[in-house]
Amino acid sequence: MTKNDNLLALALSIKAWGRELGFSDVRIADIDLAHAEAGLQAWLDQGFHGEMEYMAAHGMKRARPAELVPGTARAIMLQMPYLPQSAQDWRGKEEARQNQPAAANISIYARGRDYHKVLRARLQQLADRIKAEVGEFGYRVFTDSAPVLEVELAQKSGLGWRGKHTLLLNRDAGSMFFLGEIFTDLPLPVDAPITSHCGACNACIDICPTQAIVAPYKIDARRCISYLTIELKSSIPMEMRALIGNRVYGCDDCQMACPWNKFAQQSTVADFEVRNGLDDATLVDLFGWSEEDFNGKLAGSPIRRIGHERWLRNMAVGLGNAAAHCTAADATAMVAALQARLEHPSAMVREHVLWALEQHGRQLGD
Repeated sequence: MTKNDNLLALALSIKAWGRELGFSDVRIADIDLAHAEAGLQAWLDQGFHGEMEYMAAHGMKRARPAELVPGTARAIMLQMPYLPQSAQDWRGKEEARQNQPAAANISIYARGRDYHKVLRARLQQLADRIKAEVGEFGYRVFTDSAPVLEVELAQKSGLGWRGKHTLLLNRDAGSMFFLGEIFTDLPLPVDAPITSHCGACNACIDICPTQAIVAPYKIDARRCISYLTIELKSSIPMEMRALIGNRVYGCDDCQMACPWNKFAQQSTVADFEVRNGLDDATLVDLFGWSEEDFNGKLAGSPIRRIGHERWLRNMAVGLGNAAAHCTAADATAMVAALQARLEHPSAMVREHVLWALEQHGRQLGD
């Protein structure tokens, strides 16, 4: 066999091994992202990254994999669905929860085990399998954990196309999946990209509660609910609070609206099953968690990284937004829960608690 034949056989094996590890698709891309540099710089220059300083900290290294990991020749791109097996009629249920003012709406991806941990372990297993086959080779695994333009690489690899909401879309899987990658020095044969299939559809743009998708394929993160409830470390801007509704950790609206997500796949990985009843929790219950409760219950969860202070901040906003729509009994319980936090040591928590109480006060005044 020629060297090229050996590399092709290895690529086919890698794809088979990846599927054995729970990845629904595995593709290979070259690492030339020169076409993406101007867009990345323009996005940063407009300040659309907000307080996410890490987005700008590495300059164009994010678009230059060989500078990030010297010797890199290819990116092995993998996708893993995260809809839990229990998620039947998931879009209908999620839409219903948004209309339940007392419900705490937490993004689907965050209800189970931290995907960083799950994917990283399986990517490492795949790398170990490759090493067992070819011997020592240069590589590094990533799961949303370094300056990598993973959607651009995934698009190049043929895993899907970038949707107008900027997430990767796949005809057979929608967008309800995680991406992981292995940068490697192995000159594997690359897969061909596919064409976009968004057409004239603007469902994701139209549904966004905060108009964060400022143009097709462009997001102002400062307006995105996922940014506001997860990445933002300071107070949530006053003008954005009412728009958040009961979305207290992340937001799935653009994905729920996307027609391609009728093909979203359920995960075969048990780690993504719901923990702590986070698909059916109330704002009052979660707001009542002590810091010990938060750290204990959410051990191994992606939510834990925001810390208890921001958790309470987010819940307070949800409780405030519920004032105009909840029952009298729910309102009584919410006000009592908020009043119990009035003396919280965090000035940020106290500020959001007072704001929430003001919303309930207005309803009583009306």
